[in-house]
Amino acid sequence: MGSAMGERDHSRQRWAARGALAAVALAALLPLVSGGLKGLLLLLAGLVGLALTAAALWWVLSRRGPARMAAAVLAVLAPVGVITLFAAANLIWVVFVSLLLWCLAVWSGRYALRSTGLRPMRVKEYRTPPPQRPFILLNPRSGGGKVGKFSLKEKAEELGAQVVLLDPDHHQDVTALAKAAVADGADLLGVAGGDGTQAMVAAVAAEHGLPFLVISAGTRNHFAMDLGLDRDDPSTCLDALTDGVELRVDLGFADGRPFVNNASFGVYGAVVQSPGYRDDKVGAALERLPELLTRQSGPRLTASADGTTIADPQAVLVSNNAYRMDDPFGFGRRERLNSGKLGVLAVRVDSAVEAAELLLSPRPEGLTVLTAQHVVVDADESHLEVGLDGEALTLPAPVHCRIARRALRVRVPRNRPGVPEAPPRLDWRRLRKLAAAVGRTAAPARSRRS
Repeated sequence: MGSAMGERDHSRQRWAARGALAAVALAALLPLVSGGLKGLLLLLAGLVGLALTAAALWWVLSRRGPARMAAAVLAVLAPVGVITLFAAANLIWVVFVSLLLWCLAVWSGRYALRSTGLRPMRVKEYRTPPPQRPFILLNPRSGGGKVGKFSLKEKAEELGAQVVLLDPDHHQDVTALAKAAVADGADLLGVAGGDGTQAMVAAVAAEHGLPFLVISAGTRNHFAMDLGLDRDDPSTCLDALTDGVELRVDLGFADGRPFVNNASFGVYGAVVQSPGYRDDKVGAALERLPELLTRQSGPRLTASADGTTIADPQAVLVSNNAYRMDDPFGFGRRERLNSGKLGVLAVRVDSAVEAAELLLSPRPEGLTVLTAQHVVVDADESHLEVGLDGEALTLPAPVHCRIARRALRVRVPRNRPGVPEAPPRLDWRRLRKLAAAVGRTAAPARSRRS
C-alpha cells in the first residue's frame, strides 16, 4: 500500500513538472498564436519598451535638471505606450492570460520541487530554560515610537526584565551598557531598536555566550523578518522570555564592527552619509547619485571574495548570509542565517545599455552574485564610506569582512507567525528532468535540518 501511495506521489510530481513547463510554453507562445506576425511584433515592442524603461531610469538617477525630467517622462511613457499598442490590437487579454500562465507555472513548478524533498534547510531550535535576569535596552524613537505605542517597557518589566530606556536627546554607548549589564549578572541581552543597535548588543551577547533577544520595534527590522518575528506587534517578541527557543545564527563583522544584515560600500555607503538622509531618503539619493553613478565623485572600488576579484563596481553589498535573488516573492529575504557564508552582491553599470541589460539579461555582465567566507573591499582612497546595517560609518581601506558562524544565540518565541516554510528555488533544469521521468525520481522525500 505504501508503495502504491509513493508511486501516486511521484506521478503527481511528474505531472506538476509537466504542467509547469507547459504553462511556460503557452505563456511564451500565446502572443504569437493569437496575433501571428502582429503578435510577434508586439512582443518585440514589449521587449523594447522594457529596455527603454530601464535606460530611462538610469538617466533619471544619473542626470540632473531637464535631462532628468525628460528621462522621467520617458520612463512613464514607454510602458504606457506598450500597453496602448496591445490594447489597440485587441490583444490586451493576451498579456493578462500570459501573466496568469506564468503564475501557474511558478505554483506548479514549486509543487513539483517541494515534493522531491529538496527543501531549504531549517534552523534547528534548541529548548533552553527561560532567563532569570534578562536585560533589555529600548530606544523610544525607534520605528516612530513603537516602544511607547506597544508599552514595551511595562510589559518587559512585568516579565521580570531589567529595562533601560535610552535617552533620545543624548548619545549613549549601547555596547558599554550591555557590557555593564553582563558584569552585573545579566543572563540575556535584548534590544528594541534599529538593526545597527541590535548588531552592537548582539556582538556583546556573542562575546559572552549569552542569549540575545530581538524586539522588532525598528522601522524595517530585516533581521527580525528573517528570524520570522512579528514586525507589526513587537510586544509578541517578549513571549520568548517565558515560552522561547534558541537559534544559533551567524554574525558578520567589518573590521571588527558587527552587522546582523549587511555592510554597503560605494553608492549606498556614500548616500547614507548625507546629512538629510534620515528625513528624506529619496531626496538625498537623487542629490548624490548623479556624481556617484558617473564616477565623478567617490572612490573606485575593488572587491575580493575568497580569491574572486570584482573590479570597479559602483556598489558592493556584503551580507550576513546570502539574500534571495531568484524569486520575486522572496526577493531580499535570507533563507538561512547559519550557513557560515557571506553573501556578496556587486553592481557595475556605466551606461543606459548596461542598465537595460541588467533588467533583461538572465546573466547580466554588470551583476556579480556569490558567497564567500572572507571579503576584502579596497579603494583608491584611504578611507571608505560604509553603511553598516543602515548606520553611516567611515572605515580605513581596505575593509575586511568576515563571518562568525553560529556565534549568536538568538532567543525567539516558540510560535512565530513570520516563519512559513520557504518555497523551493525554481530550477527549470530539474523540472525538465522530472517531467521526462517515467518512473520514480531519484530524489527521496526527506526533511533536512541543520
